[in-house]
Amino acid sequence: MIEGAIEGLIKYALEKELIKQEDVIYTRNRILALLELEKYEQAQWENGDGLEAILKNMLDYATEKGLIEDSIVYRDLFDTKIMGLVVPRPSWVIERFWSLYEVSPKKATQWYYDFSQNTDYIRRYRIEKDQKWVTQTEYGPLDITINLSKPEKDPKAIAAAKNAVQRGYPKCQLCKENEGFAGHINHPARENHRMIPITMAGGKWYFQYSPYVYYNEHCIALNAEHIPMVIDKKTFEKLFDFIKCFPHYFIGSNADLPIVGGSILSHDHFQGGNYEFAMANAPIEKNYVIKDFEDVEVGRVKWPMSVVRIRHKSSERLIALGEKILQKWKNYTDEEAFIFARTKEEQHSTITPIARKRGDAFELDLVLRNNITTEEHPLGLYHPHENLHHIKKENIGLIEVMGLAVLPARLKEELEAVQEAIVKGKDLKECEKTAKHAQWAEAFLKKYDNVTEENVSWIVQKEVGMVFEQVLADAGVFKRNEKGLAYFDKFMAHLNE
Repeated sequence: MIEGAIEGLIKYALEKELIKQEDVIYTRNRILALLELEKYEQAQWENGDGLEAILKNMLDYATEKGLIEDSIVYRDLFDTKIMGLVVPRPSWVIERFWSLYEVSPKKATQWYYDFSQNTDYIRRYRIEKDQKWVTQTEYGPLDITINLSKPEKDPKAIAAAKNAVQRGYPKCQLCKENEGFAGHINHPARENHRMIPITMAGGKWYFQYSPYVYYNEHCIALNAEHIPMVIDKKTFEKLFDFIKCFPHYFIGSNADLPIVGGSILSHDHFQGGNYEFAMANAPIEKNYVIKDFEDVEVGRVKWPMSVVRIRHKSSERLIALGEKILQKWKNYTDEEAFIFARTKEEQHSTITPIARKRGDAFELDLVLRNNITTEEHPLGLYHPHENLHHIKKENIGLIEVMGLAVLPARLKEELEAVQEAIVKGKDLKECEKTAKHAQWAEAFLKKYDNVTEENVSWIVQKEVGMVFEQVLADAGVFKRNEKGLAYFDKFMAHLNE
């Protein structure tokens, strides 16, 4: 009953402190107008308190009455419009955040994280569908996720998207203009989205959470201007300004070049959060002394990728040394190690930086990246190699670099099919879902004496984790063997030239 769902939403909004009692009639009337209801009799919602069930009832009504098409895209646009009617204005959210910040940064971010979930900007019930597990490796526990929370467009919506008018507002999904935006077939609705303005390196930025949280309090800091990502000295200044504002968070940046960068290079932004990644806990396995920076702790991190960690109580010292390492790396060529700073006019080397605070000291991890391609590896030499593409083909961005695999949704059904085929003794090559995984599965099965219905899931998950470990090793510019580590030492010595 639609009247019951409306009252259920109002009750939910009151409980989550999105509205006050004085707002009830006003809010109810706005919802009635959206649903084009001219008659109304107040009713009880008796299907539980879950927001998902309430919105489903309202969406079913909207499709039944022809207000929207029955498609995941149109339903998402409409339920966001509904939630937008119960979300406070940006000015109220900002004022509440900074008043809590005066008590403590943790109190402010915890409230804002809860608020972002309570408004359905972060759809909790979808995030819970993501498959997650941990694989133990010599580098620590690698986090593996299969991303199921981001809905895929159905064929009808895809066709409509192709024919839709191309619009330039907002310019991308990270622009500040997304706040309150109604969305359309090619752009998600953000009417329930609120952002917090912050200052970084003297510039205007915004702080928000990712709607597809991959880890605890997965946040984004985005430039107020729609400008491309660039890694330079200012980057380090911004990172540490953020850490000083939110010392309980880490923050990092995707690299600023294709192949080794993230999915959105057109808008300057960072990602952070309240989570301990395996890379952050990886130890220093060798220390170095850098001329003019003898007071800064410098080390090579024991990690599949090539990571320089620098540590000091002064963020200014880390900014200065970070700039030196960045510029040296961007211009570093070692033909024997197949490291080329550039070919013709194309720049190949950059870094993925991550900053955090440990006790009374700051840390800056500089992950060395290079996007050169070869005939054998046209998608990138320091990129997951082709034999791993059945599991992971996409770019290795900041999140993966730190030790969390974000794997495509297709793997859920494919890996289930692999497990079934193994248990039933089927030929993996004969099924479309399993054929691409056949060579991999046949190889790892030789390691196990007894694979059963009870342990096959654990085995497959473990082996996926081992693939991710190799993915990171492929992305490392200096390989973890005697020759590769010697090349790493050679670059570090170059810093003193």
